[in-house]
Amino acid sequence: MVAGTESPAAAPKRITRVTSFDVAEEAGVSQSTVSRALAGDTSISEPTRQRVIAAAARLNYQVNENAARLRRGKTGTLAVVMICRAGEDRKDLNPFYYSLLGSTCAAASARGYEVLVSFQDSAENFWGHFEERRKADGMIVIGTSENTPAWDYFGELDPDTNWVCWGAPNDGFPWVRTDNEGGATLAARHMLVRGYTRIVCIGSETSPQRQFKERYDGYAAAMRDAGHEPVLQRIERGLPREEQGRRAAAALAASGQPFDAIFAVSDEIALGALKELIALGYKVPDQVGVVGFDGVRAGAWSTPPLTTIEPDFEVAGTLLVERLLAAMAGEPETPRRSPVRLVVRGSTRP
Repeated sequence: MVAGTESPAAAPKRITRVTSFDVAEEAGVSQSTVSRALAGDTSISEPTRQRVIAAAARLNYQVNENAARLRRGKTGTLAVVMICRAGEDRKDLNPFYYSLLGSTCAAASARGYEVLVSFQDSAENFWGHFEERRKADGMIVIGTSENTPAWDYFGELDPDTNWVCWGAPNDGFPWVRTDNEGGATLAARHMLVRGYTRIVCIGSETSPQRQFKERYDGYAAAMRDAGHEPVLQRIERGLPREEQGRRAAAALAASGQPFDAIFAVSDEIALGALKELIALGYKVPDQVGVVGFDGVRAGAWSTPPLTTIEPDFEVAGTLLVERLLAAMAGEPETPRRSPVRLVVRGSTRP
């Protein structure tokens, strides 16, 4: 080494990305053959396909999924729109919808799709043109039927839009729902066989929440089948669900209407009613039984824990994704319902 000089710093090692052309050279085929072989094109013979796969493995070649999707005219993404009440803080969204969002994302992932989630609550942020703008291949809309402007907006989308929804206010939408009537019938029969006979439903038969009417109908049918007259204690519109339940329970207690059980059309309403009954001195479940519907986690930690009708969230998410994929494939669209199960806890007699 010459005095007064320093050895040059080692040049940084350059990382070179392996391309399909490198795989083609390694396998001794054309680049187009590599692309077709890795895409599963049936025109490529099996020996050639295996030679390409082996070459790709030796070179640690990774398929550029974005480029492949663009060539196929697909994004590989599904959009999920969560409809909220106007001005609602996102943390106050019904926990049921977060559970459904999670199961829907899991179902989409299992089918090889990524998910883009958008929370929307007013005309300033209503947007459903994901497919037209090449942001997603289809759209799933989930949320409250109480936001009428939101459903008006999505109902007026281009008829060729590929989408499906949960929470639709009427049958004119491409819907998936819980087995609401069957679940409510199950709830009523559960209470009847435990000796409750004066069962009152807290809910509404006129609410934009279509499921509330279906749940009341299921309860009413079970009561009539058992020789009892159904009784509806109506909720007040525009209030948080727990507050609706609390006020309805207070009004029922003050009305003089005999009752020994309550079926509430949602868990949040049931939890509000349960708190009010305890505050008024009712003994639950001995004096009054309470059953909700939705299977939200908070019900497992109430005092006493809430008996509920729980939808199969995994199946519900899968049905949403499957119906959307069927629409994207041009297959006939049919309404679908997810099954439910009774979760017995401490708010009804054992």
